[in-house]
Amino acid sequence: MVEHGAGPLLVLAGPGTGKTTTLVESVAARIARGGDPARVLVLTFSRKAAVELRDRMALRIGAARAPQATTFHSFCYALIRAHQDSDLFVEPLRLLSGPEQDVTVRELLAGQPDLERLGLAHVRWPDDLRACLTTRGFADEVRAVLARSRELGLGPGALDAFARRIGRPDWRAAAAFLAEYLDVLDLQGVLDYAELVHRAVLLARRPEVAERLAAQYDAVFVDEYQDTDPAQVRLLQALAGGGRTLVAFGDPDQSIYAFRGADVNGILDFPYAFSRADGRTAPVEVLRTSRRSGADLLAATRLVTQRMPLTRLPAEKVRAHRELAPVREGGRVEVFTYPTPGTELDNIADILRRAHLEDGVPWGEMAVLVRAGSRTIPTVRRALTAAGVPLDIDGDDLPLRHEPAVAPLLTALRAVATAEAAGSAAGLEEVRPDEGAAPGERPSVEGVASEGSPSVEGAASAGLSPVEAAASEEPPSVEDAVPVEPSPVGEAASEESPSDSGAPPSEITWLDTETALTLLASPLAGMDAADLRRLGRALRDEERAAGNALPPPSDVLLARALAEPERLAVHDPAYARGAQRLGALLGKARERLANGGSAEEALWDLWEGTPWPGRLERAARRGGAAGRNADRDLDAVCALFATAARAEERTGGRGALNFLEEIDAEDIAADTLTRRAVRPDAVRLMTAHRSKGLEWRLVVVAGVQEGLWPDLRRRGSLLEADRIGRDGLAEPLTPGALLAEERRLFYVAATRARERLVVTAVKAPADDGDQPSRFLTELGVEPKDVTGRPRRPLSVAALVAELRATTVDPRVSDTLREAAARRLARLAALADEDGRPLVPSAHPYRWWGMFEPTESKVPLRNRDQPVVLSGSALDQLANTCALQWFLGREVKADAPATVAQGFGNVVHVLADEVASGHTPADLAVLMERLDSVWNALAFDAPWKSAQEKENARVALERFLKWHVMDRTGRTPVASEHDFDVTLEAGEVEVRIRGQMDRVETDAEGRAYVVDFKTGKQPVSSAEVEQHPQLAVYQLAVREGAVDEAFDGVRPEPGGAELVQLRQGAPKRDGGETLPKVQAQEPLEGEWVGDLLATAAGKVLDERFTPNAGQHCTHCAFRASCSARPEGRHVVE
Repeated sequence: MVEHGAGPLLVLAGPGTGKTTTLVESVAARIARGGDPARVLVLTFSRKAAVELRDRMALRIGAARAPQATTFHSFCYALIRAHQDSDLFVEPLRLLSGPEQDVTVRELLAGQPDLERLGLAHVRWPDDLRACLTTRGFADEVRAVLARSRELGLGPGALDAFARRIGRPDWRAAAAFLAEYLDVLDLQGVLDYAELVHRAVLLARRPEVAERLAAQYDAVFVDEYQDTDPAQVRLLQALAGGGRTLVAFGDPDQSIYAFRGADVNGILDFPYAFSRADGRTAPVEVLRTSRRSGADLLAATRLVTQRMPLTRLPAEKVRAHRELAPVREGGRVEVFTYPTPGTELDNIADILRRAHLEDGVPWGEMAVLVRAGSRTIPTVRRALTAAGVPLDIDGDDLPLRHEPAVAPLLTALRAVATAEAAGSAAGLEEVRPDEGAAPGERPSVEGVASEGSPSVEGAASAGLSPVEAAASEEPPSVEDAVPVEPSPVGEAASEESPSDSGAPPSEITWLDTETALTLLASPLAGMDAADLRRLGRALRDEERAAGNALPPPSDVLLARALAEPERLAVHDPAYARGAQRLGALLGKARERLANGGSAEEALWDLWEGTPWPGRLERAARRGGAAGRNADRDLDAVCALFATAARAEERTGGRGALNFLEEIDAEDIAADTLTRRAVRPDAVRLMTAHRSKGLEWRLVVVAGVQEGLWPDLRRRGSLLEADRIGRDGLAEPLTPGALLAEERRLFYVAATRARERLVVTAVKAPADDGDQPSRFLTELGVEPKDVTGRPRRPLSVAALVAELRATTVDPRVSDTLREAAARRLARLAALADEDGRPLVPSAHPYRWWGMFEPTESKVPLRNRDQPVVLSGSALDQLANTCALQWFLGREVKADAPATVAQGFGNVVHVLADEVASGHTPADLAVLMERLDSVWNALAFDAPWKSAQEKENARVALERFLKWHVMDRTGRTPVASEHDFDVTLEAGEVEVRIRGQMDRVETDAEGRAYVVDFKTGKQPVSSAEVEQHPQLAVYQLAVREGAVDEAFDGVRPEPGGAELVQLRQGAPKRDGGETLPKVQAQEPLEGEWVGDLLATAAGKVLDERFTPNAGQHCTHCAFRASCSARPEGRHVVE
């Protein structure tokens, strides 16, 4: 075939047969025989392949004599530019990228309803499709019809005639849309790729142009011919048809781009479509030697081809093509199945690390291939990165907006662009800091709960009714109040906390709260949670100092400060610098847009003014995993700036908001003019489609699941673009044809391996779980079931963990423990060229368990003052967990208030209003009050809100029946009663503060304390007898806490009780319509005093040790608690 003279020739070249080398040698032989290099054209499909061909031909022939090697699209563009009328087109035609075409189609479709209302529509979509016009899926279907039409050479008129003949009104509408779409492209001076090739074909068929092309080229060589679509075949017929010299290299077994329009029939029909000058079919030759895979690997992949029939090609040529001769023995094929996806990924990481560490395979000589990129690559990437496997992933596998590094810049640009647009349109029109809240509305529950909550009385003084305050504030009852910022030792909060009601109505900002917090936590500001808390508290203190007794929550103040950074000048730069710098940059970017600047310029202001670029640059230079991540982030940011510049050139300055809409609308990865360099020290992670033409020593084909690979779903099932044929209605792709395409894709993935191929899948134990693909059995290897994870991953972190465990394991010998310690010492001594430790976790100074417990220089409590406690604090300190109390109440690290707490707040306050006489005991009235605040509770879903509202109605109904019933003559004397008493507890004084939900008396004048509960789980009868909170209430009654309610007379405690409003009473006590009541008898003995002494002693001695139990289930500190397995690693 190297000696081929004139006429057409098809060369079947299987994987690893030296196709590119043969092509280069064929071109070199033709030139050596006297051919003119300028009259030889080499066409291929990717820029990378074209560059490689040019380089290899230049080395083989000499740079001065190398022929032209280019892609189909580049050749078509050059052809059109050469014949473009310079008077009509001052600017050269520009190509639409894939995402840009997607946005253009979607914008045109979205505008159709408006045009119809105005009577200006030229496209009449069928009624059953009108609802789909604005969906992304329908836009994809329309794009497929447009591309298919141009591939077949059908214009709007031809497609309309075809649709009329077939009786397809949807295709008639698509024909009209095609005409409109082409008009828009012409007005913009742009072309999409399908239109580019179509126009090049029309041009090449003109007699004068065809004659010029025939005189220009003596021979045309085509690489990867199986990837041609019908339009490209027509172009080749215009270039080299009629028996002229056309040498095509391809492999029908590797035709995998049908979704891009490639048609395997192109290569199968080549001998007939490009017959010789005398009418005979074109000859077919075969490359018969595989230089890539070892013999065993080659034999396994050959088994896959047995299920891939090839028709229309000579049978003997097909057999020779399939039965390749290997140049070396060896090669290994392994198939593994795992019970779960997590187990699969852990074992893949182990396979890669062992290949690198034990077999010496460089990272760059390994690859992991998957079927579905957007579905699989992010998960695989996280797992392998966590296991210490360096990865190289093509940046164009995901749309630009999904890149993590791009998100902060887009968020910042959207904030300033939206504010500027609003300011320009309405002058002073601005948004409140709580997004979506109109002036006068309450802030969200989350906004208030993030900083703690005022008492109901404090809220009332600010102009809110008690029930309105309760929807977003902490309850008046001490036991249910779990504020984020409680009083110093967990007592009932008496200090007023922030609320939006305390903010003047004029305090508004152009930056909403959610966006502000997102930006402050992003790399643009570089603030961590501790910085945000410190700055938020400082801003609230500033508000109080200015006379605002009820300052807004700190997140609202942070948004205001970010919008007005000059307010931060007086705050400590240690925690305010990032916010002040970012605020100034946002102001600069907003001013830039106001003065007519572009999105690219505003983005540059935001990017260049932060330390973030410098941090990424330093990380990239240091290398390693962090360096690779920095490289990817820098690539993404560069792509963003390139996209912004490209949008500015294309649209002529449509504004930042239009640019952001384009970015948001992009659902496919952007095209790139140049591919970034492949990092040699990383494992390639990519889709099987992208792997074509590449090879590695070790290839892992992962996630080969039935239903995913093969994916037999029909593409484009609504408009059925695949049924548009040049000569009539085409048959739809059958499941068999789809299966053949998927099998070819699997064959391509499997043939990328030179030495070792590993195929993995999940085989779930359940019949309805994930099951392996049928392809796993086609390699001739019995799949091996692996049921567990690797014993120890081959990573530095795992090695350090095992060595550390060995040094303290009493079951091993002293010699082994000493050896483990010496190895840890060697690891700890390793450092890079800058002196930074390579394995810092190996050094004992990083082991928290090696440190002795620390003591604060400042005592937590003054021993000369009474220890302040509440009922809930007593329960936590004495019976539950002292560490939980300390971290939640003292350190203020507990989670924000929940919706469940808001539910309880509202019910408690409504009960108080009824008991105090402010609201009648009428369910309809209470539900009306509930409706007025219910929407302030942010539930996860509407159904959950409706469910909990019904639960609240039932709880209130139970309360009302309980409230009006005769309960042995007891009557209420106080509601939400505050108390503050001091008593002796052993050798210390304890000050008990809190609030009683309700105090009642009986005919004998005894006092009963009632505590309403809205939790879902009641306590047991045994727990009620020793309930610390009820006991504290009784003790407080004994010490005079309710004397005022009894006209100064100290009553005898009659007991206390829990009223479970969410729980129905037993039948013997009235049934479901009444609440469950759990009573505690009057106190006997000194057990309450002992509890108080124990709790006070822990506070004074600062002994906050963890205590495991059922309360751990909902504890926010499990991950850092030494009593829990998940937190033990923190201190050991």
